[in-house]
Amino acid sequence: MPDKGLTGRIIHSLAGERDDLPKTLSRTEASAWVWSVHILLFVLTVLTTTAFGNGLVASFAAGRSFDEDIYLASILHLVHGDVSLWKGLIYSVPLLLILMAHEMGHYLTCRRLRVRATLPFFGPSPTLLGTVGAVIWIRSPIYSRKNLFDIGVSGPIAGFVTLLPFLVGGVFLSRVNPGAEPSISFGTPLLLRVIEMICFPGVAPQSIALHPMTIAAWAGLLATAMNLLPIGQLDGGHILYAIMGPRVHAVVSASAVSALAILGFVYKPWWIWALFMFLFRRHQLIYDELPIGRGRLLVGCGAGLLLILSFCIVPVNIR
Repeated sequence: MPDKGLTGRIIHSLAGERDDLPKTLSRTEASAWVWSVHILLFVLTVLTTTAFGNGLVASFAAGRSFDEDIYLASILHLVHGDVSLWKGLIYSVPLLLILMAHEMGHYLTCRRLRVRATLPFFGPSPTLLGTVGAVIWIRSPIYSRKNLFDIGVSGPIAGFVTLLPFLVGGVFLSRVNPGAEPSISFGTPLLLRVIEMICFPGVAPQSIALHPMTIAAWAGLLATAMNLLPIGQLDGGHILYAIMGPRVHAVVSASAVSALAILGFVYKPWWIWALFMFLFRRHQLIYDELPIGRGRLLVGCGAGLLLILSFCIVPVNIR
């Protein structure tokens, strides 16, 4: 959940908070413009995730978790408005619910704490997963470490609680297909592997054709893990700063970025994420020395456990 950067300042000005708004654009017009952006991005994300889901449904019917040729055919169905595309809702609806729960966890906590924030902006994508996720922008300062912790941890918890039934149900709907060797396969986080071992004892992960609902939950696990990394202004960075303060946050952030760079030798996309996190590794100062309390410390430990359960060194394997 990034804090207000350049995009946040643009949204801030468009919302007409002070006199930054051009005189030709009224407050009502600005609000309508921002709402139209929210709706347009969400509709586009529904389309792209449903197209990807349609490819997953067809791949699963063919005994594979994912087939890139079938997915490309789904993109053509989207372009031509083929109604069969909506079979992919079995993937897109769970995924969008998970992403919405994560961001609304942040948003509603901001509202409760009287911290100003935008509603979620979704990111459509014609590539893998059909979306780049969702984000809200915080538009006012956070003065309390307790508030920072609550805002940072609320999203991952809400998203995780939402994805869990889809993950369990999706694995139960999956099936064993020993001959399946797709050119693109999804990594297996610890939590997913535990559920697979319960449902399919003795079966290797690569021999399990994952149901599209499972892949939606898998995408939620990936989003949870990425957000809980203890770096910069990610959710994990907020949690770390609230618990340990700025000095420890700076050291751990730098160490985590270095760890991502090392993981890049195993999975090259981590280099891109490491560079991005290096550029945004700093956290805004919060002048509050009050302890956050034992209860929040325990919740913070739980967030660390969620990171361990959700993280995967090689999220996507391309042969």
